[in-house]
Amino acid sequence: METSGQNLQGHDRTSDVIAGGHLSLMSRAAGWIERIDPGTHRRVKGLRLVTSYGIAALLGTLPSITHGLHGGASLCALAGGFALWASVSEARIVRTESSRDLVLLCGAGVMGAVLMIWLAPFLVGPGRPGVELALAVGAFFVGYLKRYGVLGAGIGSQIYLGQLFAFGFGLTAPDVRMVGVAGLIAALGAIVPRLLSGPAEHPAVLLTTVPGDSQNSELPALFMGLQAAAAAVAIVALNDAIGLTESAWAITASTYVIASSKAGTIERVRRRIVGTMIGVPLGLLCLPVADRAPLLVWVAAGIAMIIYAMALPERYDVACAAFAFALIVTMAATGDHSFRLLASRGWETVIGGVVGAVAAMVIVPRWGFGRGR
Repeated sequence: METSGQNLQGHDRTSDVIAGGHLSLMSRAAGWIERIDPGTHRRVKGLRLVTSYGIAALLGTLPSITHGLHGGASLCALAGGFALWASVSEARIVRTESSRDLVLLCGAGVMGAVLMIWLAPFLVGPGRPGVELALAVGAFFVGYLKRYGVLGAGIGSQIYLGQLFAFGFGLTAPDVRMVGVAGLIAALGAIVPRLLSGPAEHPAVLLTTVPGDSQNSELPALFMGLQAAAAAVAIVALNDAIGLTESAWAITASTYVIASSKAGTIERVRRRIVGTMIGVPLGLLCLPVADRAPLLVWVAAGIAMIIYAMALPERYDVACAAFAFALIVTMAATGDHSFRLLASRGWETVIGGVVGAVAAMVIVPRWGFGRGR
């Protein structure tokens, strides 16, 4: 009996230690969340991103909308993508202003997709560079439109992403009507959650725009656009020379690491590479679960996007890790099980980041050398 009592006491102590460890882990996680998002505002925005994507994607699957629509199979993902990234870029406090910006941002996504559809025929064929070269146009807008503040930066980003979606889905001229429908659905899907979130959001503004108090903000923005476009062209040339697994990922990495200074670009390159190299392996570890429990995978992706929204303003590395994880697991859940393709997200990001850093160091305005930028 005494031995049995001792065993029970030992078991209780072990249980207490395990419970204490779990509580300690949860308390540390809660503490980290509070430091990143002390007012819960970014958590609310993260939930809004997931909700916007879900509403738009769900509307895009309705037979009454997709019936007779050319390219209707892509409507779900395209509308969800427009709504998601429009919600990421929107940064207003007043709901009416937010709704207006969301309409403009979804419209910019449509514009980018149509631009890609229009340019693609001129770039495909023997002796031509390939449709990826059109992404250099969107990359330029990502850098240049930052001179118009947060909304300008968002519109530039949406133009590029619209091009990227059109390229990824292989959209052609008959799909233009579907793209317009996707933009309308995305605007609705993005606006409804924003109206419901209301004053619970106080958006944190990213410090990636060109300072507005300079005497001429056009030149810095112009060079940011040229740096991003040049990096995209260099990656297209590199793809023709050695053949990259997914050159669009490298172009995307080079486009979004460009900052308003050389030091800022290098720092963003470092953080993006570090974050991606953490998020991609974590996503690859979930591949065995993707087929067996797709719902669990989508929940994990949703949580990752909430973390993305919370971390983006100050912790670009954490945000990149969260997004890389979400991208890998959602691609796996939708049928892309090629380990090489999914893992290439890591090395394509390294290539794009390095090329973007080189472009930022080479393409420097003459006044930049004198001031040290």
